[in-house]
Amino acid sequence: MTYKAIDIANKILSKATNAEAEELICNLKLQKLLYYMQGFHLAYFGDPMFDDEIEAWMYGPVVPTVYDHFKRFGNSGIPYTGETITLTKEEESLFNEVYRVYSAYSAVGLMNLTHSETPWKSVPTGVGSKIDQNLMKTYFMKRLK
Repeated sequence: MTYKAIDIANKILSKATNAEAEELICNLKLQKLLYYMQGFHLAYFGDPMFDDEIEAWMYGPVVPTVYDHFKRFGNSGIPYTGETITLTKEEESLFNEVYRVYSAYSAVGLMNLTHSETPWKSVPTGVGSKIDQNLMKTYFMKRLK
């Protein structure tokens, strides 16, 4: 099943709030977590978690629709105020594992990590510069091994 990127973003924000994080997730970190959720979902299930495109912007991968939705928060933390969707059992397990591993990084740490990875490095940076899902799938399949 494919979800809306904003619903996955809200699920990430909800998890951060429920985890009693020391600080709220900012848009920069949220964008990178969405990238990792999408990449590992593509690799594990063979299809995207959400249909929204991911673009290679200066500070790393960005889902423009989600960025625009939360840009009013600037570089501040985003409070969770939405409803949380339910994923399948297998998707929930993958979501939780990706969150556990990558939420431990700071926003800048995630940015630096994505900048070293093939999907982001393989396309020119800038608005409208889409990261190919097949490239993400191939890259993240190697990471699953």
